[in-house]
Amino acid sequence: MVRRGSYAKGVAKRQEILRAALDVVAREGYRGASVRQIADAVGLSQAGLLHYFDSKEELFTEILRTRDQVDQAAFEPPPSTSPSIARLIDGYLRTVRHNAEVPGLVQLFSRLAVDGADPQHPAHRYFVERGTALRSASGEVVAQAQREGIVTDAVPAETICRMLQAISDGMQLQWMLEPETDMAEVVRALFLVLAPGAVDAGEAGDAAS
Repeated sequence: MVRRGSYAKGVAKRQEILRAALDVVAREGYRGASVRQIADAVGLSQAGLLHYFDSKEELFTEILRTRDQVDQAAFEPPPSTSPSIARLIDGYLRTVRHNAEVPGLVQLFSRLAVDGADPQHPAHRYFVERGTALRSASGEVVAQAQREGIVTDAVPAETICRMLQAISDGMQLQWMLEPETDMAEVVRALFLVLAPGAVDAGEAGDAAS
């Protein structure tokens, strides 16, 4: 019983650290956010903080996982909502617009995306699983929209989903180099090519809400 209680406390503390770390990284950026700053934010020493993670690299990888969970809760429709291409587009655009407000997390994502290409890096599994899950979820919606004649069927749904992932992630690099770039507008332009009517429907629904 004591073991289970200790484990639960450890999980809760780990989540507290990750939530605090989100704020630190969003504010300070990847280079500016240190283990010490994150530890100070939750009242731990650096050694005490790393007791919950195997390394700094694992800590930052788990920060991205937590970021995804927070964004999913904030920008994706509830499970009870029927999936549609309009809702998919709305979720994409809302997420991209939000990313422009948290440059530190965009820096972290882009840096770890490069480092994670190494199969030995702690972020490797995260990026592979993230990409697979993202394309799987959106692929079903895109395929249905193709059957309904809303989205072009000139290329397979899986290819379209890879295009969406590539442009969303790639625009973050361009935005960091040229901060005046409107990431969401470029992503929206791709959706306009793929499914113009769905873009209008999604934005109308977003405005109404």
